[in-house]
Amino acid sequence: MFSLECLDLSYNNLSGKIPKSLESLVYLKYLNMSFNELNGEIPTGGPFANVTSQSFLSNDALCGDSRFNVKPCLTKSTKKSRRKRMLTGLYILLGIGSLFMLTVGMVVLRLRNTKKNASQKDVSLVKGHERISYYELEQATEGFNEANLLGNGSFSRVYKGILKDGIIFAAKVFNVQLEGAFKRFDMECEILRNLRHRNLTKVITSCSNRDFKALVLEYMPNGSLDKWLYSHNLFLNLLQRLVIMIDVASAMDYLHNGYSTPVVNCDLKPSNVLLDQEMVTHVSDFGIAKMLGAGEAFVQTRTIATIGYIAPEYGQDGMVSTSCDVYSFGILMMETFTRIRPSDEIFTGDLSIQRWISDSFPGELHKVVDYNLVQTGDEQIAAKMQCLSSIMELALNCTLVRPDARISMKDALSTLKKMRLQLVSCRH
Repeated sequence: MFSLECLDLSYNNLSGKIPKSLESLVYLKYLNMSFNELNGEIPTGGPFANVTSQSFLSNDALCGDSRFNVKPCLTKSTKKSRRKRMLTGLYILLGIGSLFMLTVGMVVLRLRNTKKNASQKDVSLVKGHERISYYELEQATEGFNEANLLGNGSFSRVYKGILKDGIIFAAKVFNVQLEGAFKRFDMECEILRNLRHRNLTKVITSCSNRDFKALVLEYMPNGSLDKWLYSHNLFLNLLQRLVIMIDVASAMDYLHNGYSTPVVNCDLKPSNVLLDQEMVTHVSDFGIAKMLGAGEAFVQTRTIATIGYIAPEYGQDGMVSTSCDVYSFGILMMETFTRIRPSDEIFTGDLSIQRWISDSFPGELHKVVDYNLVQTGDEQIAAKMQCLSSIMELALNCTLVRPDARISMKDALSTLKKMRLQLVSCRH
């Protein structure tokens, strides 16, 4: 990136030395490395000749030229003299305290063994910095056994795996025989390695060679929203469904507005909304996601997403923008609170899930929402119907035909949070 003109790395807890290679950024006009934990000598060549001490504030271990207001770096002769004095002192201390050190060593060894047992659950954090081998994946999934299959998509299959240290994970294995599988793997790696949000699926590591591609993902023990909506033995109440929608909206707002490059998920649907042990929602599957470049409002693609959730301009003309995700989110809300898929057989001809809800709004909304949410005799049925009316109104605003007429994800998130406050206050 030799053309870089501005580099701001402040407040990032960065450690280590400042690379000398930055001296080659001859076009750099602004540099800020303040409030980190950097050490070593500050380079002086290239753009460093024009920067001031303001660029290196609160990096106490840095040294260099006096104009940077840091301590001077030690010369070789100074280091040699100091090293000699230190060695002499160390020999004396070691001679006197050998017995003490032996005792300390035994205590440390015992503490280390105790800590090792206590931190087994944190091994996944270490694994996040390592690649996993095909053999380890095969062993952990029992040879990619069908009994461990968690989900099946167009280009991949997801298996539950357990490593020898007890860590449970989900392995998304791409079908490399299909054209486009490599591209989807690369896209997910490109997007997910830089994204950090509590409501996005976390990638632990990957396994990649010429004939095999897999992502190792955080395991979601409570499965997908799709499972919770359509399983007869599972149930989500109104508040739980609303919280899930808030989590999804938070993730989408981050993708659209909270990251340097806007990301369009392109495939938001219940099977891609996963729930962890605490029922916290995580949006997954970025295989067909698109990144918008600087100043780009949309991109064009030939990749088609899931029918029923896809925005009109995306399905007809391949025009992808953040408004496409807003549309899919609106359909997702409709499905979540009606428990009817947009591809249900009742939707034929001109009748769609949007038309079905719009025709019932607001007077006959009770006929289309999930009847389990508004049982007769419920003391709070009036408050619940008011909340459901607000939810469906928001969903309709998300699924307007014109992309520029749809509400933004940020405003949708704000509206949902207000609904939650109102619903919770009614319950109390």
